Amino acid sequence: MNHESLFSNTVIKDNTFSNRYVVAPMTRISAEPDGRANETMQKYYERYAKGGFSAIISEGIYIDHSYSQGYDDQPGLAQDEHLQAWKQVVDAVHNHDSLMIAQLMHAGGQSQGNAYTNETISPSGIPPKGEQLGFYGGSGPFQTPKDMTEQDIEQVKDAFVQSAIRSMEAGFDGVEIHGANGYLLDQFLTDYLNHREDQYGGSKENRLRIVLEIIENIRKAVGPEYMVGIRISQIKVADPNHKWAEGENEAEYIFSQLGKSSLDYIHVTDGDATVPAFGENSRTLAQAAKDFGKLPVIANGKLGDPNKAEKLLEEHQADLVSLGTSALANPDLPNKVRQGMDLKEFDFEKILLPQAKVKDLELQMNIVQ
Repeated sequence: MNHESLFSNTVIKDNTFSNRYVVAPMTRISAEPDGRANETMQKYYERYAKGGFSAIISEGIYIDHSYSQGYDDQPGLAQDEHLQAWKQVVDAVHNHDSLMIAQLMHAGGQSQGNAYTNETISPSGIPPKGEQLGFYGGSGPFQTPKDMTEQDIEQVKDAFVQSAIRSMEAGFDGVEIHGANGYLLDQFLTDYLNHREDQYGGSKENRLRIVLEIIENIRKAVGPEYMVGIRISQIKVADPNHKWAEGENEAEYIFSQLGKSSLDYIHVTDGDATVPAFGENSRTLAQAAKDFGKLPVIANGKLGDPNKAEKLLEEHQADLVSLGTSALANPDLPNKVRQGMDLKEFDFEKILLPQAKVKDLELQMNIVQ
């Protein structure tokens, strides 16, 4: 197949994406215990830039010194030391003409490792379904979180803003608000996790409120020129089969409201980006975001096959594609596709497990070659 769409450029908020390939955010747990980025992380992200990806979205970065951290050895943007450490990573990526976007994350009740507290918080004090991820250091069911007070909500909103400001100072080209995969903002969106009776719970309008407020607060702080996106999903780390209660109608409301905000793009993730997301003959999640949000869309979910990704772009269901496991197996995937080279299959046992557990730089780099 001709991959003309994949290797065309596009522009979002004066940022030129040299092709349509983006590295998806992937939890790494390879930062310093105090949340500083390090040389291991620099080499990890630089490989993707060398490999031809037009942009890289960071792993989820925690935003404060209280409840936001989700995993031990997760990186932060909660203090100036974090900011300074990220500069080395961002500079390394920019040296190869790739963009770097910081994904800002609050784990909420889905946290399974935090250097600042042993407690967790969530909209209504309801633990997530399922169990913690063993390959990221967790075990057993999630603890029951504390239900958030209005003061907690205000603190979280401010933490997103302050970390977005730090991302600008660190040199990132933009920020992505993590509103997916069962973390805090997705917990507000999820009916069975949000039983609040105030302005942040109940109706879908109320459940989306905190997300829209954070978007506008960030925009006010970073100005009109800085790129701000969001990641949205139905699926969750601990509930991979979850669907929105009102299906496509709920998708229409969520994406249309996001489209009316000051966002610059919407990043959606699903088990398979090409499969109908709301039942037979329905739209894919990417198509729903595109149709209802009317913003540039990044699609994620089993798009490592370049022919499959090209078709999605040609059908105007998305503007860019983000790759996770395919990028882990092929850090130079765009360059390989350009040259007509075969791609390696992702092997969970050989790639993800060792990367999650092993801190040795050379071994980590060899694993993904």
